[in-house]
Amino acid sequence: MNIKKLQDTYPTLLEYMNSNDYSRHYIRWLKTEINWILNNHESSKISSYEQACSIRSNQTSSYGMKKRYRLFYGLLKRFEEDNVFPDRRKKEPLIKRGAYHQLCHEFKNVIDTYRKTDEARGLKEHTIYGNASAGSCFLLKMQELGHSSLSTITEEDALSFFIGEDGRAWTSSCYKKEVSAVFKADLGDFSEEAHRIHAYMPKIRPKRKTIPYLQPEEAEAIHSVLQPESHLLSLRNKAIATLLFFTGLRGCDIAALEFSDIDWDAEEIRLSQEKTGIDLTLPLTPVIGNAIYDYLSEERPSSGDTHIFLSESKPYDPLRPKAMYYVAGKIYDAANIRMNPGERRGTHLFRYNLATICIGEGIPRPVISETLGHADPNSLDYYLSSDVIHLRECALGIEKFPVSEEVFGS
Repeated sequence: MNIKKLQDTYPTLLEYMNSNDYSRHYIRWLKTEINWILNNHESSKISSYEQACSIRSNQTSSYGMKKRYRLFYGLLKRFEEDNVFPDRRKKEPLIKRGAYHQLCHEFKNVIDTYRKTDEARGLKEHTIYGNASAGSCFLLKMQELGHSSLSTITEEDALSFFIGEDGRAWTSSCYKKEVSAVFKADLGDFSEEAHRIHAYMPKIRPKRKTIPYLQPEEAEAIHSVLQPESHLLSLRNKAIATLLFFTGLRGCDIAALEFSDIDWDAEEIRLSQEKTGIDLTLPLTPVIGNAIYDYLSEERPSSGDTHIFLSESKPYDPLRPKAMYYVAGKIYDAANIRMNPGERRGTHLFRYNLATICIGEGIPRPVISETLGHADPNSLDYYLSSDVIHLRECALGIEKFPVSEEVFGS
C-alpha cells in the first residue's frame, strides 16, 4: 500500500468513474473509504488494503456493508498497485468468500483438476460448480482437522464430515453425491488417494422430497401485481413474473431468452432448455406477449445484445441466471407474501405452482410433462405430493375411531 500514491491519484480514479456513469452514490461511498484510509492509516497502523478491509468489516454486522468493503478495497488495490481502472463487468472482491479460496495448495489442485476433467466430459457449468463447491467444503473440513494432503486423510476423518457424533447423517444424500462426484473423477496423480477416500464415504438414505407450493391466496396476490394497473414491479420484472406464473419456465431459461426465441406471427415461444437441452414450444398468449412488448417498447435499455432481458444498471449486460432469484424476491415483496425468514422464495415455486394447478384440474400427465419440458415423465411424480385437493379425497375420516375430544382442544 502506497498512501502517497493513493492520495495523489484517487481524483483521477473518481473522475474516470464519473465519466463512465457510475452512480453518484457509489462514487461517494468509495470516496468515503478513501478518506477513511488517508485519515486512519497512521493511527491504525494500516499497511495493506487487506488489513483496512478487515478493520472496516469488523465495524459492521451488515452483510451488505461487508460485501461493499470487499469490493471497494479490491478496486482500490488494483488501481493503486496495478494501475487498473474498475470495470463494471468484473466486480472482484479483495477477499473472496467460499471454501475453495481457503484451501491449501494441494487441495486447490484437486478441485482444479476435477473442474478440468468434467469440463472435458461436457458436464454443464452449474453441475461442475455445485460439485466443486461441495468438494471444497469437504476438503476445508479435512484441512481444519490438520490435513494438507489427501494421503493423510483417514476413514474416521472422512466420516466425520457426513456423520455426527450421534450417528446420524448431517448432510443430505444429494450433497454427499456432489462430494462423491469430485472423488470419483479422474484426478490424475490424485486419483488413487481420492478413490480411497471415496470408499470411506457412507451411504446416506435419500429423504422423500417435499415439494413447496404457493397457497391459493399467495397465487392470487401475485396475479394481482401482474395486472396492467399495478405499478409495484418494473416492466422487466413484471414480464419475467408473467412468464414464471403462466408458463412455469425455469429461471435460467427466461434469462437466456433471445429475440429469435419468440415468433410473434405464430404466437409461440421456442427455446432449447438450459438444463436438459430439450427443445420446448409454448404458446405466446396475449397476457405474456403484452407484458414482454411493454418491457421492450417502454423500458428496455438501448442495446445490440440479442437477449431479451437485460440488467437495469449500466453496462446493461444480459440478465444472469443467478439474478433470477433476486427478481423473484422483488415479485414476492410486491405481492407482500413469503416475508418470513426461511420461507422459500425462488423461481421454482412458480413451476411447482403451475404443475399443481394442472394436476388439480385433471390435465393428463403427458400434457403437463410436455408443458414443463421434463426429460423424464416420471419427474412429475414429485409434484403429486403437493396436490392437496386430491390428496384430501384419499384421507380417511376419524369419526369411527375412539379419539377423545381433548385431542382437539380449543
